[in-house]
Amino acid sequence: MAKSKKARPLPPLVPGLIDSHCHLDYEPMSSDITGTLARARAAGVEQCVHIGCSPETMAPAVELAQAHADVFASVGIHPHEAHHLDDALLGQIEQLARAEQVVAIGETGLDYHYDFSPRAGQLVAFGRQIELAKALDMPLVLHIRDAHADAWAVLAEHPPRDNPGVVHCFTGTAAEAERWLELGWHISFSGIATFKKAEELRRAAALVPTERIMLETDAPYLAPEPLRGRKNEPANVAFTCVALAGLRGQAPAELAARAAANTRALFRLPPPAPPSP
Repeated sequence: MAKSKKARPLPPLVPGLIDSHCHLDYEPMSSDITGTLARARAAGVEQCVHIGCSPETMAPAVELAQAHADVFASVGIHPHEAHHLDDALLGQIEQLARAEQVVAIGETGLDYHYDFSPRAGQLVAFGRQIELAKALDMPLVLHIRDAHADAWAVLAEHPPRDNPGVVHCFTGTAAEAERWLELGWHISFSGIATFKKAEELRRAAALVPTERIMLETDAPYLAPEPLRGRKNEPANVAFTCVALAGLRGQAPAELAARAAANTRALFRLPPPAPPSP
């Protein structure tokens, strides 16, 4: 007899969630946006921030957000794509950033783990997008991997701002988290924080003040336990919320509400639309 396929665990219902960082233009989400958003709502997710971070994905990200009241967009150039950034592309980012439903610049930053773009180019692209976000008075969404010290050095070259943005999918140490907090940044945690060997990351998650924490999936990547290794989607931010709430000694609904309030304040999101009757 054929072995039956193990059922996919359903996320818990945690009302009031926001998935502050996802990539809805990947399969299987992209071919079933309606179903993806319906599953998210069933898990308590009221709004999502969809990231367009390459020359090809920025404009479609804006279009997707404008087609759905509960989806917002961020536009910018990922450090993997930094070698593409020139004056024309920066101008395109600026134009798209002025559109309705666009709430941030990024994800931008530095990735020294993969080095898909030369580091010198990453540093230049990062600096130019910092300046653009300042000019537009918009928050930044940062991708920083194995490059915290250089990221701080780049930021030090630019005048500091109140509420400058969020370090998304934080994977650093507790000490690195403390430095980002000192610099005024929000810190967002993904499903990585639920992985069994992520003890240092959980130490970082435990120390982030309630008024600076955010939650995300980074879907379709980084599905949390108990879905690790599968394709991720916004509904699964509920698993991460429950795990981190337990770690921090909070009720899941409390953490969801505070993280959502932080996300709305940083990205200037409107209140969520009421559910359809």
